[in-house]
Amino acid sequence: MHHLDPPGSPRQRFPPRPESVASARRFVDAVLAAGAGTAPETADTARLLVSELVTNAVLHARTGIEVSVLAHGGGVRIGVGDHRPGRVLLPLECPAYSGTGQGLTLVARLASRHGVDTGEDAKTVWFELAPPGPRPAPGGWRTAVPPPGSPRTVLLVDVPGALCTEDRQHRGALLRELALAASAGDTLGVPPGELAVAQDTNSALNGWVAAAQGERSADADMRSLPLAVPADAASSLVVLRRVLDLAEDAARGERLLTLPALPRGRAFQRWLLDEIVAQLAGGNPTAWTVAPREPGAGPAELVPWDTRQVRASRVPTIAADEANRIIAVNGPAADLLGWQADELTGRRLTTLIPEHLRKRHIAAYSSLLLTGRARILGRPVPLPALHRDGRLVPVRLTIQTQETTDGRTVFVAQLAPRAAAVAGAPRAPGGSRQPAAPAPAAAGAGPGTGTGPGTGLPALERLSLLADTGNALGNTPDLDEGLQQVGRILTRHLADWCAVDLIGEHARVERVCVVHRRPGGPPPGAPETTEGPVPPVTEDARGPLARVLRGAGPLLLTGLPPLPDGRPPSPLDADYRELFRHLGAGSAVVAPLRARREVLGALTLARTGGGPPFTDDDVSLVDDLVRSLALGVDNARLYQETRNIAERLQRSLLPALPRVGHLELAARYAASSATAQVGGDWYDSFPLPGGDTAVVIGDVSGHNLDAAIAMSQLRSMLRGIAVDRRRPPGAVLRSLDLANHSLSEEAIATCVYGRVTGPPEGPWRLEHSSAGHLPPLLTTKDGATRYLDEGAGLLLGMDPAMPRPSAGTGLPARSTVLLYTDGLIERRDEPLDGALARLRRHTAALAREPLDVFCDELLIGLGADSTDDIAVLAVRPAPPS
Repeated sequence: MHHLDPPGSPRQRFPPRPESVASARRFVDAVLAAGAGTAPETADTARLLVSELVTNAVLHARTGIEVSVLAHGGGVRIGVGDHRPGRVLLPLECPAYSGTGQGLTLVARLASRHGVDTGEDAKTVWFELAPPGPRPAPGGWRTAVPPPGSPRTVLLVDVPGALCTEDRQHRGALLRELALAASAGDTLGVPPGELAVAQDTNSALNGWVAAAQGERSADADMRSLPLAVPADAASSLVVLRRVLDLAEDAARGERLLTLPALPRGRAFQRWLLDEIVAQLAGGNPTAWTVAPREPGAGPAELVPWDTRQVRASRVPTIAADEANRIIAVNGPAADLLGWQADELTGRRLTTLIPEHLRKRHIAAYSSLLLTGRARILGRPVPLPALHRDGRLVPVRLTIQTQETTDGRTVFVAQLAPRAAAVAGAPRAPGGSRQPAAPAPAAAGAGPGTGTGPGTGLPALERLSLLADTGNALGNTPDLDEGLQQVGRILTRHLADWCAVDLIGEHARVERVCVVHRRPGGPPPGAPETTEGPVPPVTEDARGPLARVLRGAGPLLLTGLPPLPDGRPPSPLDADYRELFRHLGAGSAVVAPLRARREVLGALTLARTGGGPPFTDDDVSLVDDLVRSLALGVDNARLYQETRNIAERLQRSLLPALPRVGHLELAARYAASSATAQVGGDWYDSFPLPGGDTAVVIGDVSGHNLDAAIAMSQLRSMLRGIAVDRRRPPGAVLRSLDLANHSLSEEAIATCVYGRVTGPPEGPWRLEHSSAGHLPPLLTTKDGATRYLDEGAGLLLGMDPAMPRPSAGTGLPARSTVLLYTDGLIERRDEPLDGALARLRRHTAALAREPLDVFCDELLIGLGADSTDDIAVLAVRPAPPS
């Protein structure tokens, strides 16, 4: 088929079947062995490359294949022909780890020359391996994709390049495995005709995307792709989607030698295909970043994952690869867990997981990779992490997936300490506080256009800017996130860069945010600007930032901050000069954040040398801005301080559990992931006179400081009443209600008070009474479950004169009694019966687990996304061994 091959060149025809790849290798070996002068390494390379080209012909051409071999003078020329000249070659950039798509890349890199000859009814892909000596002129693929007939333009908006690369590689792997299975007689439910259509359509789709990516200009919107698609392509795309869905099901069932897509990859694939089909039918584009999807399949960052995202985050953040190895750790995470960041890099993630949860983690991680189904991706889950010294650190774990530029998946975990976790605007995966930023200014936008930093803002725009910055802080509970939003607003309208330094405890200064006006951060190759601690304000610090942090300003700077005469700069002055170099600042305004006669920090706005410099009018505007910002910062800090005090009070009232020889006790407390974390949930357990053990769970209505105070009062009074003398649990709760009514502000609360009785060797019994609380759940070691509904009465604070019943039930050895608050099970728009049934299923499955595992698994399985506090107390009678 190759017009340059002499007529006598050995050639052989092969059917379009997978076994033809091995047959072609043997044919090449036989021809080269019969000749003379072919070096062994040349023969090895020829064998490899012909395998790749024949594989491509089997998968993509699906016609008869002809292989020709010409060995001459120590060199080799091989051609692989098929009868589909319209199927153009599509070399794609593939990472080294990729299992598919590298054939043409290997040929291009290893061959001396390569190319393709196309005729009316056939084409031949060829390569040459030259003998030692001068190399011939290189060839090429001539891979221009011809425009489809009657094309329609389909606009894909906000396409994440890394996820698009991953999806292309995954589609290729699935279809390759389907073809191999079909050749072995197992169609996996895919009709042969549909598989052929899917393979052709997938190749065409890759060509459309590659052509669109190649035609983008340097200043085009890199997040959108206009595809030229044949107007009649919708039906074949529907077939491709159906075949890929069947392939995903087979991969989940481990019937293919490839892993299924992770949730976000599957969501992107469906969005991509559905977008093209919908727009061919006349629909409007829907951006990937706003398309609705399930938890765990959230939209990808427009900027691919980078280790700097982890390092720059002030939230404890750890990233791991698909092999479960830690690849990046930031300082806050290392400090939280007692490590140095570089010590953790390269270790297994199980290093940070308590031993009793490691099997659970490995099983869940393997299940995610093997099935593509995620239970906790994107959901905050309360669980313990393992400190280096062996103690457990309560955290709220949130895991997201991101993609690197070459399509690999990275698992990024944020570990918010439960004593400090707050609900705010969600941060970007990987800890980067860079959500989809405003669109870049149009080329050439200048001052006063409203699309870029400029001078001379009209009065209405000045007022709007003041209002927007004030709202950004006032509407966000998290101070850091609010300042990031302020930075994005200011860099959109007033500056190229924005930096905020705040004074914290013990006069320490920290740079809490550095924001660039370009979406996704500074331009490629720009110096990295990091957040974090800066040097202290010392006596010898005389630079602009030091002056402002002492109360001076606003100051207008027209270049690098000057150095003091006759002496080296202080660490703070040197750090600020270095910041200016990083920013490339041509002019800047630095102003103090003052509130209640105290300097809280400083705001720096900078413009690069290419733009107009700041003027005195800008200084006046910045002075107005920092007044509003300082008030917002002060209010946020006061709120945080109040919340921390209340939460510390609440946690200080959660007791250490007693040691009872014949009883195992375990408890967990997790603050809400969506409130200020101050509530009235509590648990307690203490020994009673006579050898019994008291167990208590309760919930005061409200989520504020008053609820925490009321909880502490009820807890203290209940202990005093219970140990005063032995009385039935109902009588104890009635006395507690009477005492509650004696308070100046009585609390409305639910409570279960129980008393576990019996000698160490058994039998044991639970006597209890409930004041409007959810019933205790008894689970035997064999998994039988029963709610202890008896002994129920009114809430505390309703009618103290009302008698309260008591109830009793026997406790089999190794059974588990679970006391819990409603945050564990109740969900909006779900009937309570369904929630209680779900809890029974979980405890039955965990019946034989150690009690610590029992409690942690309940929080992992049921505590994700809870909008309420959670308290659980588990009791298990254990006879002496």
